Amino acid sequence: MAAIEARGLARTFSGGVVAVAGIDFDVAAGEIYAFLGPNGAGKTTTVRMLTTLLRPTGGSAHVAGFDVVREAHKVRSSIGVALQEAALDPLMTGTELMILSATLHGIASSDARRRATALLERVGLTGAAERRVGTYSGGMRRRLDLGMALVHEPRVLFLDEPTTGLDPLSRRAIWDEVRTLNRDGTTVFLTTQYLEEADQLANRIGIIANGSMAAEDTPEALKAGIGHAHLEVRLAEGEAERARRVVARFGECMHAENGNVSVSLKNGAADVAPIVRALDEAGLVVESLDVIEPTLDDVFLATTGQTLEGAGAGADANAGADRAADEDARADRGAGADGAATNGGKHSRARNSR
Repeated sequence: MAAIEARGLARTFSGGVVAVAGIDFDVAAGEIYAFLGPNGAGKTTTVRMLTTLLRPTGGSAHVAGFDVVREAHKVRSSIGVALQEAALDPLMTGTELMILSATLHGIASSDARRRATALLERVGLTGAAERRVGTYSGGMRRRLDLGMALVHEPRVLFLDEPTTGLDPLSRRAIWDEVRTLNRDGTTVFLTTQYLEEADQLANRIGIIANGSMAAEDTPEALKAGIGHAHLEVRLAEGEAERARRVVARFGECMHAENGNVSVSLKNGAADVAPIVRALDEAGLVVESLDVIEPTLDDVFLATTGQTLEGAGAGADANAGADRAADEDARADRGAGADGAATNGGKHSRARNSR
């Protein structure tokens, strides 16, 4: 059974803004799935629907085997959520917040402190456990928020840009913890603005653009689909055109400018040696060689027409979606028993209604 299953999942906001236009995808149990998209593409709206913070206006979604609308309370008891902004009381200590989180999840007080201590150690905050959270760095706050999302041992963990704004050391610490959680059997649904993060962590990647799924596969398959690696050769000044004629025998010559020649490598690195020999036989002096592999940046640009951090036309078209999402989410939370605020004591919703 898939940990997450979406079929025709859609959301149209007030004023007719289509944020998600009927997407299909599955996330296998025990998988790390990275969900990418330009600003305004619909990824945040998708996460809100999957975590029961926003009702779909079309299609369906199941998380941990439960329908996100009809069985929202069961979804919430099965998931952990760490959103972009951690709403943590700066006057409370790490231990106090962790115990509060456990209590809101219905964990007995006799177990709450034990679990809080274990999780603070797991996320590397034992030494700061009795300090007020207001004294924590950004990385420490993110790790505390992650620990709070794990307090009830969720089957599926949603991480919405968990390392944005963190220094490289803190980012690596989060990466290590995500890998450990996944090895222990937790399914992770990750949104990120760092393509390297998706490449390092994810088993599969889904890319959403203009509210629709634009691509989905393993990182390796997505990069392979963009084209072959290419060899970039720098030669002595004035030799580029002659070198271009030599390397064109081995593959498509991509450009010849500023003393550089780039040629597609149909057989990967195996083509490098014959090219170098041919250049040497032609009496051309090579100053440097670089094998350039396709990256997720290339995939993202080819798929969406944008860089990940750039807004672009798609974001402009959906500029009102986030504001509409906030307004509609507030309306949903007041809608009754299945609204996202009706927590029944579960901290996952209380914390995510921030």
